[in-house]
This record gives sequence, structure tokens and C-alpha cells, in this order.
Amino acid sequence: MTVLAHEIMTPSIKAVPQSWTMDRLARFLTDNEITGSPVTDDTGEIVGIATLKDITEFRWNANRANPGANPMTEEEEQEARRLRMVIFEEMGKVPVEVRDIMTPLVLSVDEQTPVQDIAEVMMKEHLHRIFITKEKKITGIVTTYDMLKLISDKELTKRCAGTSEPAG
Repeated sequence: MTVLAHEIMTPSIKAVPQSWTMDRLARFLTDNEITGSPVTDDTGEIVGIATLKDITEFRWNANRANPGANPMTEEEEQEARRLRMVIFEEMGKVPVEVRDIMTPLVLSVDEQTPVQDIAEVMMKEHLHRIFITKEKKITGIVTTYDMLKLISDKELTKRCAGTSEPAG
């Protein structure tokens, strides 16, 4: 018997509003010991996903020079660093919102999707989480942690492998 998405999904989803600041998102993720969260609009619809990776990439890109730029003289490099610092300081005065850093693409599969298919999608798309839906409404999430259940739970492992012990 095939293992389906609804059997391993986490049904409670901790979503954040797109209007939250990046710092508030970071605190939320840390406090809840999670690495990503769905992002909702003003009506509560999920419009994207924001992760610790999004925060890291935003901060990394704000602090680094353009690697493909033409070589600069020492004076030009100093001036470019000074300008980046001024811009970064000014950016700090205007809070960065979740909507500015989130990934707007939301990938999902139906509750009845076999976990093998979910694994293929997650591997192909390099995902750590995928939303689970029923009649186009999100009902849960499957994360890499949830996928580990397939290995740690012997009954699920047998079902995934297509083997089962005879009854009786």
C-alpha cells in the first residue's frame, strides 16, 4: 500500500503576513525552531514562502560588491565601499518587509499524492518543504523532516518499498 502525503504531512502551518519586517520574521522562525514559513496576504491567502535562506541572501547581497564589475582602482574601491555603507545604513532606516524577500512561487501537491512523487518533486526543485492541498486549499506541509519519517518508521518504510508482512 502506497504512503500518501496526508499520512506524513504536518497539518498545522505557521504562516506570517507579508507586511512583517524581515527582523520580525527572523525572530519568529528562531522562536518556533523552523527554517521557513508560508507568507499570507491581507486576505489570508498564501502568496509565497520566506525562509532563513531568503534572509541570509538578502543580507549577503546588501553587503557584497558586484563580482562581475570592471576592476577598480584602490580609490574607486574605497569610494564604492563608502557608498555601499551609506546606502546600507539608509536601507536600515526603512524596514525590509517579508514581501521584499519572499519567494512568490508556491509549489504544492494534493493530499493523495504518493510520497515517492513528492520526493521526486522536492529533489528536482531543491525544496525543503512543499505545501499539501485538498480541493486547492492548503491543508498541510511536508518538509524534509517529515520525509525522514519514512525511514524511521518501519511500517512506513515497508509500505514505501511496496512490501508488507502477511497477516496472521
